[in-house]
Formats: sequence, C-alpha cells, structure tokens
Amino acid sequence: MKFEHYLKRVEESPEFKKFKQEHKKAYLCAGFFVIDLEQNKNTHQIDYTLPDGRIMTFSLDEGVNCKLSDKSNKKKESLPELSGESKTDLEEIPGIVQDEMKNRVVTDKMNKIIAVFHVHDGKKIWNLQCITAGLGILNIHIDDSDKTILRFDKHSLFDIIKRV
Repeated sequence: MKFEHYLKRVEESPEFKKFKQEHKKAYLCAGFFVIDLEQNKNTHQIDYTLPDGRIMTFSLDEGVNCKLSDKSNKKKESLPELSGESKTDLEEIPGIVQDEMKNRVVTDKMNKIIAVFHVHDGKKIWNLQCITAGLGILNIHIDDSDKTILRFDKHSLFDIIKRV
C-alpha cells in the first residue's frame, strides 16, 4: 500500500483530530515501517514534529494509538516537513531491494526491512536498514521520485559489534 493510505488512516482518526486541535503547528515529518519477511508482523507508524522538537508517533497496528516523545529534538535545525504523497508503494520495497541485491551479488536471504520515509537533502527518500539471514545489514537509500538506488552499503553485524 502507498504511504498515503496510512496517512489517511491517521488523519481521519479521533486521536489525530484531538492532537491537531492542541498542536496546530505540528507537521508531518516521517513514516516508519518494519517489513517482517519471515513472520509477517509488520509495523506502521506516522510521525509528526511539534515546534518544541518532540515527536508524536501514531501507531497503526492495533487501531490508531499515539505517543508523544518525552525528549525534544535538540538538533539546531528541525526535521524537514514531508508532504503526504509517495510514488513508491511500501509493498514494492522488498522487490526493489532484492533486485539491487542481485545486481550487487548479495546472496543472503532478507529477513526484515526497517524503512523510514522522510526528506533528506531536499529529496523524499526511503532510508532502509535490511537485516539478512547471514547477520548482514544493508543500508539502502531509495529516491522516492524514480525508485533509483542512491546508496547501497553492506555491513556485518559482527563488524558493528566490534566497534562498540
């Protein structure tokens, strides 16, 4: 499904309407999704930024539930606003990733994809962290406008653990 489907579910909910009445200057900043290719237990969240830097997260997996972060975003610049339209269907993402894995001769089976839809450097991108069966992590950026791969990095979980 498209990002707009999840956004519409949030915006039509009583929880969102109450939130917008109380926080008129809040704006959409990201969509957060977990695509579980093994157990099919997916996660769908829509995030809004408040002027004080806190994030309101609307979770869509059991109705619409909202949670306001305790801490504010202390970065100098606020998160960019995200318009609600996406050209990439969420269900297309595993296929796009698998095609690129074949192009780069990555043969591990993909287990999970953590996908964040947001604005980065003025572009709408899908920032993906893919976990493979061989304990590999793929960091992939997909340009939403034309579905091209902007970044593809492969790491081993063991390499990350060694650094910590």
